Amino acid sequence: MSEPTPLQTLLDTLPQCGRVEWIGIRPARGEPMQPLDSVGIIPGKGLEGDRFKGRETSKRQVTLIQQEHLHAIASRLQREAIAPGVFRRNIVVSGLNLLALKGKRFRIANVVLEYTGLCHPCSKMETALGPGGYNAMRGHGGITTRVVEAGSIALGDDVQACL
Repeated sequence: MSEPTPLQTLLDTLPQCGRVEWIGIRPARGEPMQPLDSVGIIPGKGLEGDRFKGRETSKRQVTLIQQEHLHAIASRLQREAIAPGVFRRNIVVSGLNLLALKGKRFRIANVVLEYTGLCHPCSKMETALGPGGYNAMRGHGGITTRVVEAGSIALGDDVQACL
């Protein structure tokens, strides 16, 4: 095996630990997000009680967004704050750059998730956030993941890259 490049070493170094700040499910299409204190997560299914109906191999089983990005989006819309449920992501985390998890598996409590891509805003954000909402979210929509190992998560749980 060859030695990792300096860039690969930088990309693989992620000592920061995040924290779960908010959890929510979408009980049905078009329904408001329902905040939870804790939830079970199942491979191929996502969060228990969520409307996700993808395939077992879906790359969008659980969605995450950074709390720090919620502030950036609100600022672009000249608002003090926006409730996490408006963004329709399952988990809000703080203290960890989610983009640094690209190509990695990471752990929240006893659950293992795998980064599968960016979670781009959809046209519903224009309605949910008002005019310019879609563009305010561009580049700040969070990530999509696949569930690798089942378990439960709760508010305050640590989020960290798997070694």
